[in-house]
Amino acid sequence: MPKDDLNYKFTENGLVYDFYDVFVPAENFRQPTLFTWGQSNEGQLGNTVTATNRSTPVTTFAGGTTWKQVSSAYASTVAIKTDGTLWTWGWNGGSGGILGTNDTTRRSTPVTTFAGGNDWKQVSCGYFHMAAIKTDGSLWVWGFNTYGRLGDNTTTNRNTPVTTFAGGTNWKQVSSGDAHTAAIKTDGSLWTWGLNSSGQLGVNDTTPDRSTPVTTFAGGTDWKQVFCGQNHTAAIKTDGTLWTWGLNTSGQLGIFVTGNRSTPVTTFAGGNNWKQVAGGREHTAAIKTDGSLWIWGLGGYGRLGTNDTTQRNTPVTTFAGGTNWKQVSTGNQYTAATKTDGTLWTWGRNTSGQLGDNTITQRNIPVTTFAGGNNWKQVDCGRIHTAAIKYSPDP
Repeated sequence: MPKDDLNYKFTENGLVYDFYDVFVPAENFRQPTLFTWGQSNEGQLGNTVTATNRSTPVTTFAGGTTWKQVSSAYASTVAIKTDGTLWTWGWNGGSGGILGTNDTTRRSTPVTTFAGGNDWKQVSCGYFHMAAIKTDGSLWVWGFNTYGRLGDNTTTNRNTPVTTFAGGTNWKQVSSGDAHTAAIKTDGSLWTWGLNSSGQLGVNDTTPDRSTPVTTFAGGTDWKQVFCGQNHTAAIKTDGTLWTWGLNTSGQLGIFVTGNRSTPVTTFAGGNNWKQVAGGREHTAAIKTDGSLWIWGLGGYGRLGTNDTTQRNTPVTTFAGGTNWKQVSTGNQYTAATKTDGTLWTWGRNTSGQLGDNTITQRNIPVTTFAGGNNWKQVDCGRIHTAAIKYSPDP
């Protein structure tokens, strides 16, 4: 299959795949609109209103039909437009400057980062920092830098984007957790840095923290996708195997037992058919190549979608079942996922309307958002708010 590493997309049978290996028909990449919902206390919804939570999806103040990828975390949101520009909004981290705007002022509408430019490819929003990759393969980080989570060989906060100490122009995909970061290079090597108190860096120890990128203990050049949870990490190799490490107090590693792991281990479910993974606060979810959705970890608030609140130490399927899941995202205590038919489903805690179903009622099984529709492209869960991109059919 022809592959374009610069854009990290490839085409097969008329379908376009992005960095999550999520597929949608090529014609449906036209007119992508960005929607947000949930808690709005810090302007993280980007609709100018910071006092009113939204229990149904609303468009950001910036509007437009040119959004490509979105990421959200604690109380901030970041997104890339199809023209390659990078926009941030919400909480700006006190002295940390998580929005990258060269100040610490909260933004309730999207603004471009201080770095500017129209060459941004992929971005990830952590709890107190952000990381993004440009089309030239360079990796940029900004925000709080305690524990060395920015990987620039210091612990100095940065309110404008800086490159990691590792430098280079061969970064492919990055993910930001609570206080650690992980990224994969185009050669397939996996690098981690930041807080390591629970072994979330996968370097076979828990001290010290790392302020510069290091390779995991597992090593290798066959890593395909990585995702940082709050204090654990999950990654998929090119052979389709799924590996987890870090905090495991609630079974979020999916290895049948609790107890932290400082080196990558395979989940109890095993197999070599994993396609995409996402880690939340204390739970993890992943989709297999057959389209089935699996989830494990703490079950409080119904975040596992198993029609109960029971903790699962090994992967289980959601109550909804099915083999048509496309992309999944895990938030603080809830989950969201899209299906191949373009529908968007959410479940778990809903105190601020983060499920987008026009209520604040907890859901133990997946429900569709109030906005409905079958044209959702990508969803990302923050702490208590959600952002998603819709695509429109041909005009």
